[in-house]
Amino acid sequence: MANGLKIRDSAGDRAFYTIVNILMSVILIIVLYPLIYVVSSSFSQASAVQAGKVILWPVGFSLDGYRTVFQYKTVLTGYLNSAKYMVLGTAINVTFTLICAYPLSRHTLPLRGFFMFLFTFTMYFGGGLIPTYLVVRNLKMLNTVWALVLPGALGVYNMIITRTFMQNTIPGEMLEAAQIDGCNDIQFFFRMVLPLSKAIIAVITLFYAVGHWNSWFDAFIYLTNRDMYPLQLILRDILLVSQVDLTLIDDPDLLERMIGLADLMKYSLIVVATVPMMVLYPFVQKYFIKGIMIGSLKG
Repeated sequence: MANGLKIRDSAGDRAFYTIVNILMSVILIIVLYPLIYVVSSSFSQASAVQAGKVILWPVGFSLDGYRTVFQYKTVLTGYLNSAKYMVLGTAINVTFTLICAYPLSRHTLPLRGFFMFLFTFTMYFGGGLIPTYLVVRNLKMLNTVWALVLPGALGVYNMIITRTFMQNTIPGEMLEAAQIDGCNDIQFFFRMVLPLSKAIIAVITLFYAVGHWNSWFDAFIYLTNRDMYPLQLILRDILLVSQVDLTLIDDPDLLERMIGLADLMKYSLIVVATVPMMVLYPFVQKYFIKGIMIGSLKG
């Protein structure tokens, strides 16, 4: 508004904004509805879920699904294991990413292009599953936490994003000024680079944490001790490796209840597995958009 006059949108602008709002609303419904449906189904009665009566809100509020899930003692063990793997793995990932990205963001680094080529090469070519397994086995890491956190200690894609972020937010003049004041490279990294990189650190922390929390295949390959299974692998076993053969049940009523309970458990397990990440995201959300947008700039 200038001098009391309000600039009016043209008819074309209003039509454009209306179409955009409608499209965004449709996309929001498409994305949000499955989540609402899963949560509502997990709090509904098994018979209502099996009959398809749950559409938006819980039908016949019930906690039977969650009671059944947590009757498996291994679920709590899996929670603790997944939390341990996530915290340790994410700490290793973020540390390696930062100490690798910062030198590569410096244009004065000798052989900088060669090192970037080596890192990028690993994004497209690898030894494969069997050679990787043999390396892990020969290093005596089978049935240890290190088998889950060390083979993927550095995510090259995240490192490139972090390097680009540092190139665009930390100018070389800042380093020169710090060196004039007697600051060496290590001091500059901890006192200047890290505080200025909070946004991208939050982004890669979220990426790594979600990756570790949802990971199950590495544990499936490298672990045989069930006491070390992460939550995702335990949930997989509960859903896919059922110890109850429903074909052996002669009682129709019992069979129907078992089938309904199995359907209910699926939704409860999804909620149980996703809640920690949903709780974590709001704490890094304010950094997320800034970090990913600046880090995606070509540098």
